[in-house]
Amino acid sequence: MKNPIVIDRTEILKRFKPVDSHTHKGIQGHALLIGGSYGKIGAMVLSSKACLKTGCGLVTVFIPRCGYEILQTSNPEVMVLTDTQEKYISKIEFDFSPQAIGIGPGIGQELETQNAFHEFITHNKTPLVIDADALNILSQNASWISLLPHKTILTPHPKELERLIGKWNSNTDKFEKTIAFSKLHHLIIVMKGAPTFIIDGDTFFENTTGNAALATAGTGDTLTGMITSLLAQSYEPIDAAMLGVYLHGLTADIALPETGYQSFIASDVIANIGKAFLSLDNKIY
Repeated sequence: MKNPIVIDRTEILKRFKPVDSHTHKGIQGHALLIGGSYGKIGAMVLSSKACLKTGCGLVTVFIPRCGYEILQTSNPEVMVLTDTQEKYISKIEFDFSPQAIGIGPGIGQELETQNAFHEFITHNKTPLVIDADALNILSQNASWISLLPHKTILTPHPKELERLIGKWNSNTDKFEKTIAFSKLHHLIIVMKGAPTFIIDGDTFFENTTGNAALATAGTGDTLTGMITSLLAQSYEPIDAAMLGVYLHGLTADIALPETGYQSFIASDVIANIGKAFLSLDNKIY
């Protein structure tokens, strides 16, 4: 197995596109995030706020009805669509054309939710990021994977990855199985961990940012929002995945001197996205 390409500042600057000074929200991308269930609306609060803070012009969430007031209060910049069901998603319907969609944070695995997910991916052609329980639904219904658009980005943590590709008996075996899975289905796999790796067929990348502070609830939801935001801003899927992972880890590196490992929470990712971007311009950090 060949060595990975290192995702460092030099590699990111080859792909990073500074914002046009004459841009407006209508051409900065419109992202749709789908997820949430009773008791897990916070995942959508985090992912949608991270999506906005990563530069997306417009962000809409699709959530169960129980999350309406929570989202409108916590994230006033986000537009909210709701399912007919109170506590979980039962049918995914929206009347606009987003540039990218992220699905999965807090979505749960209700049978109606699984059916709604299947119906959605059967017809969807929009660039896609899949996370959390949406990954677990896929792993239980492996035939559905063929319905995904090419270069869909999957963001599994180790247990979710195992459910998708099966158990592995060594690190090399894990990479070989993930590469084979990526090639077979034409998918990009963000293997969350320490460090995070990104697999795109035979090409794979190793991230250099991040630390143990990220091992806390909700940081995966923020990563989903960040990658979806970049995808909506017309980054190529592999570039969106690389830049999202790099900036996500960098927020923890920037925050660490103030928070330490123990006090860092997912909201600190969001609070430091601006500083992470500024670091690409040599303005800070």
